[in-house]
Amino acid sequence: MTATDPIRIVLAEDQAMVLGALAALLDLEDDLDVVGRAKDGAEAQRLIDELAPDILLTDIEMPGTTGLDLASSLATSDNPGPAVMILTTFARPGYLRRALDSGVRGYLLKDAPSDQLAEAIRTVVAGGRAISPELAAEAWGAEDPLTDRERQVLRLAAQGLSTSRMAEQLHLSEGTVRNYLSEAIGKTGAGNRTEAARIARRQGWL
Repeated sequence: MTATDPIRIVLAEDQAMVLGALAALLDLEDDLDVVGRAKDGAEAQRLIDELAPDILLTDIEMPGTTGLDLASSLATSDNPGPAVMILTTFARPGYLRRALDSGVRGYLLKDAPSDQLAEAIRTVVAGGRAISPELAAEAWGAEDPLTDRERQVLRLAAQGLSTSRMAEQLHLSEGTVRNYLSEAIGKTGAGNRTEAARIARRQGWL
């Protein structure tokens, strides 16, 4: 992009009303252009491949592929993708810590003023970072103790799946799933898998 080209943005947000409102607000800015809207991470990935935007502005919790999953996938891709910014309601240091570890360049809360969001997008495109100041200091002490597999089994546990169903979905043995659950329960200090999932979600680890 040249200095006169608008910044091309793909939005990913599973709430249709929020998605429409965000697009309308950003399109009011002369130098910002919302070129694609996605309702989940998989659709966002398709739009990124098709449209090659400068910025992906994504929520965290979406059906299927989450915003953090998508950021992590883009960070490890052989093809350079857009800069990733998170816009979320979740003021959880654990989420921010995982976002930063996944290469996310911006992390703002949805109650931020629209002019602050627009300026954050410009900052990120210019090579900087834009992190919600009330979260930035806390994030550095918010280490996530869970492995990716432990996170997967806790997400399924939160949905009420049995060990056998988890094993089927993850293509693992039931014994392996039980081991992951046991490790996750121990790391969260919970008494059972349901409580472990609740604690992990509250901390921003899921």
